[in-house]
Amino acid sequence: MLRSGRYEADPVKGLYFDQDWVSMPATMPVASGGIHAGQMHQLLHHLGEDVVLQFGGGTIGHPMGIAAGAEANRVAVEAMIKARNEGADYLARGPEILRAAAKRNRPLETALSTWGDITFDYASTDTPDVAATPTPA
Repeated sequence: MLRSGRYEADPVKGLYFDQDWVSMPATMPVASGGIHAGQMHQLLHHLGEDVVLQFGGGTIGHPMGIAAGAEANRVAVEAMIKARNEGADYLARGPEILRAAAKRNRPLETALSTWGDITFDYASTDTPDVAATPTPA
């Protein structure tokens, strides 16, 4: 919500009033905590490419070591950017794209086999508790 200069109220999204950020600089999204190379398609879809991805355990906890963890993350992001640039629906085809890249990169293959089942596919518990109320015109 802080990437643009102005937002209109939209209670369903949790924006309860108009917000004009005037000249305040935009902020940068940061993903941290429980992220790994196998989620790259979801991370880039939800947060964009202008983002800080803090792969703690997804790098340090890699079974082949820290350097292999960093390599797996780099190869995953490059595979997603390449797929996007080629016109692929990288969100829908993300797992397939990552598996193809992993055939050519052992650290990514190891990361996917270690953490591949951990995704962002869950029902949100953060649902708006607002109801539209008609107002006089």
